[in-house]
Amino acid sequence: MSREKIVVLDFGSQYAHLIAKRFRALGFYSEIALPSADVAALEGARGIVFSGGPSSVYEDDVPEFNEKILSLPVPILGLCYGHQLMAKSYGGKVGKADVGEFGIAHLTKTDGGKSSPLLDGISETTQVWMSHQDGVLSLGDGFEVIGTTKDCPFAAVQNLAKKRFSLQCHCEVKDTPEGNRIFQNFAKICGMERNWDDDTVLSVIMDNIKKDAKDKNVLLFLSGGVDSTVAFALLNKALGQERVLGLHIDNGFMRKDESKNVEKAYRAHGFNNFLVKDASESFLKAISGLTDPQKKRMAVGENFITVRDEFVKEQKLDESKWMLAQGTLYPDIIESGGTKNSKTIKTHHNRVDGIQKLIAAGMIIEPLKDLYKDEVRAIGKKIGLSDELVMRHPFPGPGLSINVLCSDGKFGAEDEAELKKAQAELDAVEISSFCQNCTASMKRSVLPVRSVGVQGDFRTYRFPAVLTFKSEGDGFFHIPGKREKVEAASSAITNKAQFLNRTVITLYKNPAIAEGEMKIQEGYCTRDRLDQLRAVDDIVLSELHARGLYNEIFQHLTIDLPYASKANRASFVLRPVCSEDVMTARFAWFSDDVFKSIVRKIASLPFVDALYFDATNKPPATFGWE
Repeated sequence: MSREKIVVLDFGSQYAHLIAKRFRALGFYSEIALPSADVAALEGARGIVFSGGPSSVYEDDVPEFNEKILSLPVPILGLCYGHQLMAKSYGGKVGKADVGEFGIAHLTKTDGGKSSPLLDGISETTQVWMSHQDGVLSLGDGFEVIGTTKDCPFAAVQNLAKKRFSLQCHCEVKDTPEGNRIFQNFAKICGMERNWDDDTVLSVIMDNIKKDAKDKNVLLFLSGGVDSTVAFALLNKALGQERVLGLHIDNGFMRKDESKNVEKAYRAHGFNNFLVKDASESFLKAISGLTDPQKKRMAVGENFITVRDEFVKEQKLDESKWMLAQGTLYPDIIESGGTKNSKTIKTHHNRVDGIQKLIAAGMIIEPLKDLYKDEVRAIGKKIGLSDELVMRHPFPGPGLSINVLCSDGKFGAEDEAELKKAQAELDAVEISSFCQNCTASMKRSVLPVRSVGVQGDFRTYRFPAVLTFKSEGDGFFHIPGKREKVEAASSAITNKAQFLNRTVITLYKNPAIAEGEMKIQEGYCTRDRLDQLRAVDDIVLSELHARGLYNEIFQHLTIDLPYASKANRASFVLRPVCSEDVMTARFAWFSDDVFKSIVRKIASLPFVDALYFDATNKPPATFGWE
């Protein structure tokens, strides 16, 4: 495409495409390129951004980088890994920081920063989002410090003569509130004119659908979530309903009455080119006895292909004339390790081997693969979809199967050793946000259940810290300003821990269960456990709808843990999050009366031993636990 642009070099960051998305949203066309690209491939670039990434710049195995790019006469902005690479490239030093930063920090301008064109109009002290363990230890030649944080003395630097700028923080995420202003400033430094808007985005998507589909028809799996729904609507709009067929599969992992509600909503909107198939027994069989989260995800994804093949035969469709469409978003690709330099955080069902083979054969069409959730919702509204379809909480293809944590009931010596290390880490963290000495009113423990997280663009698989407030005196519901205090404690724990990646708060524990009676139980993703999860999940979602809170929360997940007093019982975690693009998130918060109402209803269920609230942002924790 022959237009001026800002090029983002992707060093494997979870957020690389989010940088490009931000520039596009601001009206500046942006593209992604590999850091090894020849300088000739960057023709038309008015500026270049170095993304973050999972590597350390001082290691041997780092993304290949064409250093000739540094000689280009255009402004360059480095972020996170890019910030460290900039320092190293100009003679600075990079190494392990004394204190890593994960989550919210506050950047304060230095005297030099007050006149910096990059920080023009930015508050003297501004909130930023950090995700790093390495840090710049000394400046590169000709650079000066323009901003610092409490734990990062070289958080923002510049070399005005060379028009080189770099920041340790991630400006591309929502939790850096003035990030867009920084990007606007950089675009101004680059001399960029606005050349991108929503109409152009939709036009490009429609053209790509027609180009990719050619003369073939398209079959699309419909989960009922916003991604597949918007993809379905776009395919219908671009190709016509006669060339598109939607298939909603009830895989047994749906929320309560989900499939009935999906069918009703689609028909109300005028979609008539879709079918509903109950394949729950097939999917339950596919994951029977599995405990490894990655293997479960892969089994679900591969079984979609099996069911697809069966459906094609049942409908007597000519496979040579039908492509498979998916509502894949860019975060799905990134988290599955789908770009050259990115690491696998979790394998999404739409990136398993069977799907990869179809992609290689040119038989997959993914209209939304370069977009994020907020962009998809905007496109959905633009083409006339109702809020009922567009604003539903995200619901991935594997559904509730990835919210049922599984175990063979064994907790080995290595697990015990790491659990003790995690407890020692937790005991050593100073938590003063609730009270000066919280030992009398708050118990610290570690759940013997691992969950997935993401820190510094790497996947982690660690334990959750548990804070339990005693009911008398300073009990959880008696603490003023709880949200801020909980967030401060959560960040203090995960920023300093190697064996902990979440912090949860105890909301309820069955009083009939004695201390030490709770343990890891043998438990798999069965229909019985799914029904228990559906019951708990429905209580929360019904409460959110009744209180008018549903649309204020990006997504709520209920997690079923095989941690209980007996095998037929369970513990549950509430995981409501607020996010714009899925790449980062803050845990959502409820008022005391909402908390108490939800807890009371869930505690009345006969199979509930404990209830926790996940008070962890992303990073360091992912949305779900698997």
